[in-house]
Amino acid sequence: MKKTLVYITFVFVCFFYTGYGQRFHISNKKKYEKVKFELVNNLIVVPVELNGAKLSFILDTGVGSPILFNLTNQDSIQINNVSEISLRGLGEGEPIQALKSTKNTFKIGNAKNFSQPLYVVLDRDLNFSTSLGIPIHGIIGFDLFKNFVVDVNYGAQTLKIYHPDKYNYKKSKRRQTLPLSIIQKKAYVDGAVTKEDDSEIPVKLLVDTGSSDALWLFHDPEKGLDIPDKNYEDFLGQGLSGDIFGKRTKLKGVRIGMFQLNEAKVAFPYKESFGAIKELGNRNGSVGGEILKRFNIVFDYPGQKITLSKNINFNRPFQYNLAGIELQHNGVRYIAKRITDANGILDVEQKTFGNVQILLENRTRLSLVPEIVVSGIRAGSPAEEAGLQEGDVILAVNGKEIHDYKLQEILQMLNEREGKKVRVQIERYNKDLLFTFVLKDIFKTKKP
Repeated sequence: MKKTLVYITFVFVCFFYTGYGQRFHISNKKKYEKVKFELVNNLIVVPVELNGAKLSFILDTGVGSPILFNLTNQDSIQINNVSEISLRGLGEGEPIQALKSTKNTFKIGNAKNFSQPLYVVLDRDLNFSTSLGIPIHGIIGFDLFKNFVVDVNYGAQTLKIYHPDKYNYKKSKRRQTLPLSIIQKKAYVDGAVTKEDDSEIPVKLLVDTGSSDALWLFHDPEKGLDIPDKNYEDFLGQGLSGDIFGKRTKLKGVRIGMFQLNEAKVAFPYKESFGAIKELGNRNGSVGGEILKRFNIVFDYPGQKITLSKNINFNRPFQYNLAGIELQHNGVRYIAKRITDANGILDVEQKTFGNVQILLENRTRLSLVPEIVVSGIRAGSPAEEAGLQEGDVILAVNGKEIHDYKLQEILQMLNEREGKKVRVQIERYNKDLLFTFVLKDIFKTKKP
């Protein structure tokens, strides 16, 4: 399978910077600073200004100082006080070359830092924009959280950034405040995994808003963290030092505080991907965006606590790749459309030349639309059995032309529910082809 992201995991472990630098500031006259974000494939995308340039960053509690990547020849971004360094992170590859920069101005809403260190990854292959369908320029995490109480409302897609002494905790039976451990710029929470016999295994989880996955666990038979028999090998994501592979499966349940999630989606990454982490300590895995988005969350790093309350996403089913197909944005393409009016009637233009009237029919318009291609096919999946191939250009799903939809909406059409019949129209070698398949639950069809 081609290593392209659908369920994207951003996991960066960087040991190259130990100072905290200057902090973000918000006005003392305001109770909080409110910022609107976009939720894309379970990831929080926030608008960021870097030295005056308007960019989009992933808000990632699993990262220390900001990392900038996905620069093109057309990008013109000023960065200050630059030196060369090497970075190492999750993945099975070698360390990569990067730049260290200091004394940069960052702005998120009206929260500002006038002396922000950052790191610039020069590898053009580290590009998450193609899999999200929108430009992503970098990631930011601890340096924003460390001095504030940050209220993340996944339901309303807003951040509220408070001075710690101006946030008032509200008592409610629907909310629960839990201890949050801050270790080496990362946040950890205690939880529990429910086994088939309803017994529980306590686990310590990295809180990782920069992972679009639900739950990662480290295989540990001595602790009882075994991989269920019904599983399949998959590409889990891309780290700073390469690709991450592992086993996908599901658990009977996972609990964080008083909140229980049943039939929880989980992945067990291979240990080779964690070569950059010298000591995992008592960490048993990480909890990512597909679980976190089910709550509105108050992160209080200064007070080392986290508050959870259910939102409208809580009872929604976990999303699985039922079709076995991965997609990515592959630039743009032109399409030709005949011009019609609102009733679908061909628009006929009438022109007069002297005393002669001429009707001009068969008028067309060239439109520039996103090109969405098949970037990976899971072996034995409905999509593979139907005949779809990597490199196929997706034109329509169930009769709907895909250029009218965002990449994540197209993925939802392809994975709506078990048993649904899906029709996919594609272009291959300048020919239009139609494929049909039925979505299957891999855990019901996979033999132990």
